[in-house]
Amino acid sequence: MMEAARERFVEHLRSEVRASPHTIRAYSRDIAEFDDSVRRRHGRASRPSDLNQREVRAYLAELHTTAATSSIARKLSALRTFGELLRREGVIADNEVALVSSPKRTNKLPVALPVQDIERMIDTDPDPGTNLATPDAHGTRDDDPRQVRDRAVLEVLYGAGLRVGECAALDVGHLRFSSDDEVVVRVISGKGGKGRIVFLGRPAAKAVSAWLRVRVALVRPTTPPAALFVGNRGARLGVRQIREMVYRRSELSARARVGPHSLRHSFATHLLDNGCDLRAIQAMLGHASLSTTQRYTHISMGKLIGVYTAAHPRAMAVDSRTDASSESSADDGTEQP
Repeated sequence: MMEAARERFVEHLRSEVRASPHTIRAYSRDIAEFDDSVRRRHGRASRPSDLNQREVRAYLAELHTTAATSSIARKLSALRTFGELLRREGVIADNEVALVSSPKRTNKLPVALPVQDIERMIDTDPDPGTNLATPDAHGTRDDDPRQVRDRAVLEVLYGAGLRVGECAALDVGHLRFSSDDEVVVRVISGKGGKGRIVFLGRPAAKAVSAWLRVRVALVRPTTPPAALFVGNRGARLGVRQIREMVYRRSELSARARVGPHSLRHSFATHLLDNGCDLRAIQAMLGHASLSTTQRYTHISMGKLIGVYTAAHPRAMAVDSRTDASSESSADDGTEQP
């Protein structure tokens, strides 16, 4: 019965919630892990009635020594959603999982790389054996399509702040080149299938154009005709391949092991540091809530104080009055402390 309920749950996520394939796989796996936990503790398969506070808390207690807080929160979310579906179907009377509190999350942010490190990641040729785009014996950055591709991928990840799954899912038809040598990109997010428009500046547009000119070198009969980024064997370049490429490039050029999400975080942070409105960054990142954007972006208190002092009229007025007062006191011959 529980297995049939899990299959209905997967279909619910796919057709009604329109969750991403990644979320569907993760939630389905979470339900299966809960079933395994019940089997270990009771020697039997789980039942819908096991979706109660006692069993769920026992399951979460097992996870505290092996899983990150964010993973535990996601697993609890999966059980809540599953329990709500079963309640709506009349399988269980109440969704007790909704009464279980989520673990307190830590505000751990991805690393925001300095601009110079990102430029080195994009512009520096990798050493042999350190990247997906390892050159052949006679290959160079200009004639090896794999290196041209990797540079374009990095430019897109940082230039548009895309999630790695969004980058991997790009099709050639999602690009529109403008007369100003810039690119407008239509992005379909994996989170609910929502779409948004993002932009690539001239360096990124140039890198993508260079890749399109050599893309045919990696195309095979089995290559999806619409796929923008193609892997070494002709298939669509996958999320895992992109992630490994960014890891290796960052270790080589940025002296820190970071993934694609750090490039997205750097995109947002650098925009904010240069005066971009937070609402605009929210739109470019595709966040439904502004609070989510605020978690991705941060600026130093010193920079914030500097901006305030330079921009706020009362901050400048205090300085002016202080200067005037000093001059007046000096004219009166009053000794200054």
